[in-house]
Amino acid sequence: MELTKDNKLRKLIIVGDRVLIKPEKDAGKTASGIYLPPGVKEKEKIQSGYIVKTGPGYVLPTTTDEDDHWKPEEEKIKYIPLQAEEGDKAIFLLNNAYEIQYQDEKYFIVPQSAILMLERDEDLF
Repeated sequence: MELTKDNKLRKLIIVGDRVLIKPEKDAGKTASGIYLPPGVKEKEKIQSGYIVKTGPGYVLPTTTDEDDHWKPEEEKIKYIPLQAEEGDKAIFLLNNAYEIQYQDEKYFIVPQSAILMLERDEDLF
């Protein structure tokens, strides 16, 4: 199967309490109208972008009951879900983020603890 723009991220699995964030496209202009050289915005300590994929959450310790041996392995693992959801705009600390290139696009992998604020537009969905 060929990867297309629509399904290229479908094969990615984000692990644990991390989220995949696509950084916002910035015009490189300040509020007063001054144009900034490329790379200035990228060096700020706080960045923003849109969450495109999330991990399952925080793993809860499993209790080993002898009665649970009949259950499949995936039913034994429990997670506390993340507060962040796909489509949210996230403001996050760049120090805790890992920048990656995937299919010629830039993304950040960020733990939920590094996200300072989320903006969710309920009208979009």
